[in-house]
Amino acid sequence: MNVAVSKNPLPDDQAQAVATAPRPTRRRLALYAGGGLTVLAALAFSGYWLTTGRYLETTDDAYVRADWVALSARVAGYVAKVEVEDDQAVKAGDVLVRLQHRDYRARLDQATAGVAEAHAALAAAQARQHVAAERINQQQQAIVQAEAAVHSASAERQRSELDMQRYRGLARDDAATVQRLEAAHANAVQAGAALQGAQAHLREQRSQLAMAKAQALAADAEIKQQAAGLSRAQARQALADQDAQDTVLRAPIDGVVGQRRVRAGQYVMPGQPLLAVVPLQQTYVVANYKETQLAHMRPGQPVQVRVDSFSSQPMQGHVASFSPASGNVFALLPSDNATGNFTKIVQRFPVRIVLDRPADGLQILPGMSVVTTVDTRPVEPADEQ
Repeated sequence: MNVAVSKNPLPDDQAQAVATAPRPTRRRLALYAGGGLTVLAALAFSGYWLTTGRYLETTDDAYVRADWVALSARVAGYVAKVEVEDDQAVKAGDVLVRLQHRDYRARLDQATAGVAEAHAALAAAQARQHVAAERINQQQQAIVQAEAAVHSASAERQRSELDMQRYRGLARDDAATVQRLEAAHANAVQAGAALQGAQAHLREQRSQLAMAKAQALAADAEIKQQAAGLSRAQARQALADQDAQDTVLRAPIDGVVGQRRVRAGQYVMPGQPLLAVVPLQQTYVVANYKETQLAHMRPGQPVQVRVDSFSSQPMQGHVASFSPASGNVFALLPSDNATGNFTKIVQRFPVRIVLDRPADGLQILPGMSVVTTVDTRPVEPADEQ
């Protein structure tokens, strides 16, 4: 007799779990694939870090800067007219502000008259110098004539004395009359007096020559004095003309007007800030890098610049220069680590970065926040060529 053996089946939930359980082969394939991807990612990251990543120095302590100019008045006065508006683009030499110039024009006219007067005084002194020079020439000619007269009188005196001696001997020998001797004596006395007169006239002419030379020296000194007066008057005229020109304030550079504080009718003083001109076409970036990031940083290295306002549009630049000291050195109250407890703080150094080309269509304004990344990889010889 055959006995049927009945099998005890598994519960429904256990049978369903056994049917839905993943096969061991599929699970192992998934684990292998995940591990392989992880290894590939690690290798890719390691390769990137070894070739590129370790050479990149990044900081978000960076801002756009521009060497803007604060325009101020050089002379005091009331503002006649303001020629520009806020945020207006201007060119170098454009008129920005006009001050009332009536007083300065009057001072310029007064200084111009002073220059004309100094010119006239100098011309008069030069004329007197010319007269003194002519008088010296005249006196020199007079001295020549006086010397000739002295020589003539001396010769006449010598001749008359010889005649007198000759007639004295003839009269003693009764060869000539006493009257003739007396006439010869009178001629000798007269010749002596003429000689003395000629000599006195010569001394007078020489004295006149000395006076003429003294007058010439005085004329030379007066010319120098008048020339100095002319220079002084011309300097006053130049200052007055400069003051008159300074009533018109012009843009020193190309840029955009900002911080316009001046208004028509306002009284301004020298040195008072009136407005600013910002050269937007000459913007650059100042990035404050930690001192530990500067070891391999050099001027000329490429930089990727991302402005926060346009973070999706990176720009290219290069390192231009480094600050000669950290910001703490130039601070108004630098820290003194020689007092109290010392806590080491990593210092930051400003690095100047210049964009290689203007950002087309992007308005890069001073003060914008920037993220900069410097590529410090050594330059290969092939790259240098």
